[in-house]
Amino acid sequence: MLERIREGSQGVWAMVILGLVILSFVFAGIGGYISSSTDAPAAEVNGDTISKATLERAYENERARMESQYGEAFVAMLSDAAYLRDFRQNILNRLIGEKLIDQAAADMGLRVSDVQLKDAIRNMQEFQVGGQFNNDRYQALLRQAGYQPNTFRDYMRTQMTRQQLTAAMFGSAFSLPVEAEQIFALQQQTRDARYAVVPSAQFEAGVALSDEDINTYYQANLAQYDTEEQVKVAYVTLDAKDLEADIAPTEEELQAYYQRTISEYRTPEERRASHILIEFGDDQDAAKAKADALLVQLNEGADFAELAAAESTDAFSAENGGDLDWFGRGIMDPAFEDAAFGLANVGDMSGVVESEFGYHIILLTDVKPEQTEAFENVREDLVVKLTEEQALDKFYEVQERMAQLAFEVPDTLVDMESELGLTVQQTELFTRNTAPAPLDSPQALATAFSADTIDSGMNTDLVEFGEHQVMVMRVVEHEPARTQSLDEVKQDIVAALTQQKAQQAAKDWAMSVLADVVAGTDVTATLAEKDAAWEEKAAVQRFDATLARNIIDKLFALAPEGEDKAGVVSLDNGDVALVELTGVNHGEAAEPAALASIQERMATNAGQQQYAALIEALRSEADIKLFQ
Repeated sequence: MLERIREGSQGVWAMVILGLVILSFVFAGIGGYISSSTDAPAAEVNGDTISKATLERAYENERARMESQYGEAFVAMLSDAAYLRDFRQNILNRLIGEKLIDQAAADMGLRVSDVQLKDAIRNMQEFQVGGQFNNDRYQALLRQAGYQPNTFRDYMRTQMTRQQLTAAMFGSAFSLPVEAEQIFALQQQTRDARYAVVPSAQFEAGVALSDEDINTYYQANLAQYDTEEQVKVAYVTLDAKDLEADIAPTEEELQAYYQRTISEYRTPEERRASHILIEFGDDQDAAKAKADALLVQLNEGADFAELAAAESTDAFSAENGGDLDWFGRGIMDPAFEDAAFGLANVGDMSGVVESEFGYHIILLTDVKPEQTEAFENVREDLVVKLTEEQALDKFYEVQERMAQLAFEVPDTLVDMESELGLTVQQTELFTRNTAPAPLDSPQALATAFSADTIDSGMNTDLVEFGEHQVMVMRVVEHEPARTQSLDEVKQDIVAALTQQKAQQAAKDWAMSVLADVVAGTDVTATLAEKDAAWEEKAAVQRFDATLARNIIDKLFALAPEGEDKAGVVSLDNGDVALVELTGVNHGEAAEPAALASIQERMATNAGQQQYAALIEALRSEADIKLFQ
């Protein structure tokens, strides 16, 4: 075989193909083959592009936010290709809306001056030290966030320009006091009613169904009879926690572990110090001169706390005489830390120390020496930790053998049971939504329902379903999604159709009684014929939990007088209700604070509607191209 490949690569056609490839490198450049453009557009809005890099960054940010809020549930939702597609599309739609707003702001001539931009950045608390803008902190935070100063300024300018337009829209939205009063009155209003529930079961005897009725219903509701894909899985699990029961560390092992991890039981030295900080400001030499002058005063006997309160630019510590509380190594600026830990005795004071924040004078006020816990005091903790460590070592050893056996004997899990002592378990058929633990984890579900696992019927690779928990599985039975036949669901259809038609018959009957109710005729005897009776209910609220939602909705849609004072409504349980409004009760007048709150909410809702309407209007007139 290798000889054939060698001969083929030296033939005429191979040479021709190689020549074409070389020419393509010459004309297109090899860079086009080894890299892809990071600036490829995801969409174009009126000629302005939204790059795929921008879309990916927005996607990752939103995904991280959702995962932090909803955890594994959101990860499982993303495994659905349709949901993932919609999720990404929604993010792209949001980016398109932002681009349209930016373009509208530019067309309106909205601008942010350099002075406004500079003031906004200087006033951001993230960039301040002691209540003042600190350029070193500004630069450091930008580097952490992956920004250059010029790109951050561009980002801020865009955000502030966009905010001008949105603030104008939300600021112009309002609601009138009379509207708030009406809303409050409606919220506080209660109603008196009487209602009668007419059981649909009283009309089932008169329902007749034909084969055509049943088939028509079946064809109209085919999706309702689709089954979900199901699998039956055999699996073995390995959990590091289960291995701990057979582990008992020896005294020698505990002593060795103690020596190896003694740093965990050592409390490092901590120091407490006060300082006076003089920031560089615009004139670093002047700041140094001031710090030197303060040092002279201190050496001449000035009170450190009083001088710190009066002169230190670190406003937070200055309030406490410069006190910085306890700190250890690795907390403070390196230069500050070296000076503080270089002081020999409590009460010693440093010279002028330069750090990235400015010039410091440091006074050592207390010391906590390093301490180490004795072996006897931490023995129980050592047993727990060493047991966990040895269990993990055993876990990785057994896990490696599991992987080998899964590959070497791919059509059974029995060898793992006989050699490793793991129990082979088997499920019943389950869907993605009914998977038993531990197969209900996102990783296990994705593996169990993957085409490779189902088609091969062989052992899977190791699947992690928790921390230090793995499994190997194989699908032993698979039922694909399908539409059930008419014969399979005929009984259900007959029951559903019978209830549907019985409810309609009950509703028709109730409508015939409605005219008498509106006319004021006593229908008590008529209702009794269908096993129904009036029930009185006073002061019903809009969100009353003691009545069916459909009855409440109907009650608050009725008028106090005329033909609309009563009505008929279908209930979710298949029955029907005859509802009559008997009284309207008005609540007390609203307090000014309550009305103001309602007005504010209504204005906010109006602003949101206006903003959405603006984006929709801009989108309808925009030239938008999607490239993904």
